[in-house]
Amino acid sequence: MMEGRLQSQEDEITLLKSSLADALRRLRVHDQLIPLLKQQLIAGVSTRQRVHGVSLQKSLSQSIKMFIRGRPITMYVPSNIQNYEDLRMEPPVEKLELDWVYGYRGRDCRANLYLLSSGEAVYFIACVVVLYHINNRTQRHYRKHTDCVRCLTIHPDKVRVASGQTAGVDKDGKPLQPYVHIWDSSTLITLQQIGLGTFERGVGSVAFSFAVSFTVILHLMFAVEFNPSDSTNIITCGKSHIYFWTLSAGSLTKKQGIFGKYKKPKFIQCFVFSLTGDVLTGDSEGNILTWGKSPGDVKTLGKGAKETFQIMRQTRAHDGSVFTLCMLQGGALLSGGGKDRKIIRWSADLAPERECEVKDFGAVRCITDVNGEEVLVGTTRNAILRGTFSDGFVAIVQGHVDEMWGLATHPSQNVFLTCGHDRQVCVWNTEEHKLDWSTTLEEYGLCADFCPNGAVVSVGLSTGRWLVLDLQTKEVVSDYTDGNEQLSVMRYSPDGSFLAVGSHDNFIYVYNVTESGRRYSRYGKCNGHSSFITHLDWSKDGKYVMSNSGDYEILYWDVAGGCKLLRNRYESKDREWASYTCVLGFHVMGVWLEGSDGTDINALCRSHSERVVAVADDFCKVHLFQYPCPKPKAPNHSYEGHGSHVTNVRFTHCDSHLLSMGGKDTCILQWEVKRGGTGDGGERLHSASFTRRTVCVCVCVCVCVLSRGEEEEDEAGNGGWEEEWNKRQASYQGLCMHACKCECVSEEEGGGYRTETKTHFGTPKH
Repeated sequence: MMEGRLQSQEDEITLLKSSLADALRRLRVHDQLIPLLKQQLIAGVSTRQRVHGVSLQKSLSQSIKMFIRGRPITMYVPSNIQNYEDLRMEPPVEKLELDWVYGYRGRDCRANLYLLSSGEAVYFIACVVVLYHINNRTQRHYRKHTDCVRCLTIHPDKVRVASGQTAGVDKDGKPLQPYVHIWDSSTLITLQQIGLGTFERGVGSVAFSFAVSFTVILHLMFAVEFNPSDSTNIITCGKSHIYFWTLSAGSLTKKQGIFGKYKKPKFIQCFVFSLTGDVLTGDSEGNILTWGKSPGDVKTLGKGAKETFQIMRQTRAHDGSVFTLCMLQGGALLSGGGKDRKIIRWSADLAPERECEVKDFGAVRCITDVNGEEVLVGTTRNAILRGTFSDGFVAIVQGHVDEMWGLATHPSQNVFLTCGHDRQVCVWNTEEHKLDWSTTLEEYGLCADFCPNGAVVSVGLSTGRWLVLDLQTKEVVSDYTDGNEQLSVMRYSPDGSFLAVGSHDNFIYVYNVTESGRRYSRYGKCNGHSSFITHLDWSKDGKYVMSNSGDYEILYWDVAGGCKLLRNRYESKDREWASYTCVLGFHVMGVWLEGSDGTDINALCRSHSERVVAVADDFCKVHLFQYPCPKPKAPNHSYEGHGSHVTNVRFTHCDSHLLSMGGKDTCILQWEVKRGGTGDGGERLHSASFTRRTVCVCVCVCVCVLSRGEEEEDEAGNGGWEEEWNKRQASYQGLCMHACKCECVSEEEGGGYRTETKTHFGTPKH
């Protein structure tokens, strides 16, 4: 009897499976009817659009598909945005104004530091010429150049300035021609632009004449100057030569300096005019050569022999190159050395009087007289020093000397940290506009983040190693290694209990943080990316992480649940993020420009107020967008100043300033955020749409399989069926199932729509 009952139940299960298959077929018919309903409800609405080379596709489940280099990136629309089509994108009311420039270009330029009559030192870095008042410690900026400034000189009136730039390319790869700007330092007004269309690669040296209105421009020489006593005479120097030029009737004739019995140096680096009219040159052999005119050698060359310029005296000056010479008013001479890093004062007859070594700041690149005793010194480690031989020299301008990538701002103080390929970690003060302290590491740093308590900062290095520095003692308090590839991002959770480390080995390492950020223990590892980690952010509750990778993936991780990958990204669409630095995401989709290939944006940062987002691009520009900006062609404000790809941007803790960092230009720009209006980007998006009308279609199928015996039927064949239904349903719940699918279509203001689909399988409940 038991075997018969088991066989009967197996037959019932087989019948149930067949009935469920039929129910699924009916649901598929329902799927075919839903599009017809939508077409009737919403006519003429296109579900696919292609915008300026970045392809977007809107699906019926409120997701946006973006294509970068052919790779689809799906982003889900948050629930508070009911109609994506009607979102209004506006430029932010906030704007940026350049407040301060950190750095000086001394590593590969010369003769680029002068003192104006206003008491301002004028020098350049990136595309900006800086006018820095050495007593008041204020800055002004000349910003008319479109690419890196390479040379500078001032007029004898110490008011007018000439600055030349290098050739460059625009964002479309088209070449930009170099030229020279002549401008008024008191008003920062451009007086004239010359040389456009004349030069190919760049302008390397410029000079004003003393008497008449001449400007000489060269791009293959180390130095050029007019003779102060005769403006028809010009001198240039460079590789193994010095030329003496004469300007007559609009044409130039040259005479080459004769080295005679003296060894010809590889380079003549610099020259000055003595008070007696002689020319003094500094060369790569460490010598100062004194040049003078000699009458023509009639005995050798015969009648008509012309005068020549020959070496009258050779003075041994430095160990290594003589990079710069500066003539003081009383006839004394200052020379700056390369290898020995010395500044030497010479008497008028070239007898050494005093010397000083500036070993911590690199070779001496440029010297400018302030008042006969005090001088300004530019060095190859991109520093400007101020001082005297008696009191020594202190740095008034400092900067990095190689490409920079790591940038972090303090959570509560007006300080920020930078690190880069020069192995320096620098902490700067945004209020006092100076370097607070720096340290040199064994390897170069690429990323950094402050612990929320502000006591320590973590720095990720190029070898997989990362350090934790104490801000007060400047000492390394923790030292760890994850993998053997470079680290690209460090990010603390909002409460400081976790640290996430993104690596080029495709993993995100998560650490528990204790003892106020001084002790770390491995918590887990996020494994799922197929390329290196580029950016990551924590959720506001500190439980989840959003990350981007080099192959344009957006992944979400449940850190609290054991660093698990969240397969259903739809569930993260409404999650709130403590920071937003990921360059790929629904809320920042509008920052991608026309023709973007995925590498055009290096970094972005949302303000703490969540009103704006700043973007660092590969075309030397900083952009400011409203936040969020989820639609293509989002309007923005664009700012120039960098002469290289912008590697990073960060807002200060109170959003009063934005910091941007150049790559090869070694320049840090501090922008003041000028506020205007009180609108909120989130409210603008939230109010963009509302539901007008909703139509829902539901199909439900319930299947129960019951075995009916003859004893359960009446004479008509249907006696006792309802009773048996209830009885069997209570007994055989596993043999009764239902399948329901509902799809609702909501018409929105402006003709858009949104859909919601729910499908459920289970047992009926009574």
